[in-house]
Amino acid sequence: MSTQTLTRPERTRRQAAPQQQKRSRREDGFASKFTVNGLLVLGCAYMVIPVLWLVFASTKDTADLYGTSAFSFGKFALFENIGNVAAQDGGVFFRWMANSIIYAGAGAVLGGLIAVMAGYAFDKFNFRWKESFFGIVLVGVLVPNTATVLPMYLLASQVGLTNTMWAVLIPVLCNPFGVYLARVYASGYIPMETLEAARVDGAGPIRSFFSIGLPMMMPGFVTIGLFQFVGVWNNFMLPLVMLQNQQLLPVSVGISIWQGHSVAFPDFAPLVITGSFLSIIPLLIAFIMLQRFWKSGLTAGSVK
Repeated sequence: MSTQTLTRPERTRRQAAPQQQKRSRREDGFASKFTVNGLLVLGCAYMVIPVLWLVFASTKDTADLYGTSAFSFGKFALFENIGNVAAQDGGVFFRWMANSIIYAGAGAVLGGLIAVMAGYAFDKFNFRWKESFFGIVLVGVLVPNTATVLPMYLLASQVGLTNTMWAVLIPVLCNPFGVYLARVYASGYIPMETLEAARVDGAGPIRSFFSIGLPMMMPGFVTIGLFQFVGVWNNFMLPLVMLQNQQLLPVSVGISIWQGHSVAFPDFAPLVITGSFLSIIPLLIAFIMLQRFWKSGLTAGSVK
């Protein structure tokens, strides 16, 4: 009798222990999922709410902009606001948009290609002081762009490039972060066996890069190009310092000029908001058109 009374609680505790562990695991899993999903919701709200406000505000005139709630449509004055933006200062806004497309497009294509070539060289070639040079590139990643604006302005003024498009185009071709990403992509996407096979077939380094390396790194090239496009499109300090001619300004600087006018003239506020709404459309188009190239694992299984 005494033995049975002692063993039954032990068996009960042994049976209850796995159930408690399952319950604790379930609670921990729920807490972690709740935390992760909550952070994702906050991040999405942080990014989406300003864009939603911009959509609603672009449909309002000056009276509705200051007299109605933030997330409500106005008298649907969107087309009227677009017409006012197109007519302001002889349609200079669309000249600003064209300038931004030139700056960002050249920075994305040429700057991305230079970054991919540099990252490919750092990963696949062996040369003297390679890691030291790559360390200098990493230091360039840590330096903010605003800290280099004034030195670049002094250099551009010495060669007479200020107040020209080259003063904005040349600096954006250098992208240290893109070089770092390109080296990571080259290490993961291009096996050395593939390059050795191309070398055996008689392909030189340049032909191997353009025929084999660049196609295999296309997802990385698109990623770097998108980062570069967005960065150059949103660039403010460099063109503000380098350019004085309004016909050469990008849309970011041009809208800031209108924003300064809206302090004394409230009628400029709908122009600023509508111009900001129009300025994000090229970014959306770029992401939509290039998202099918932005994939990973395209070369999985290429080495046999």
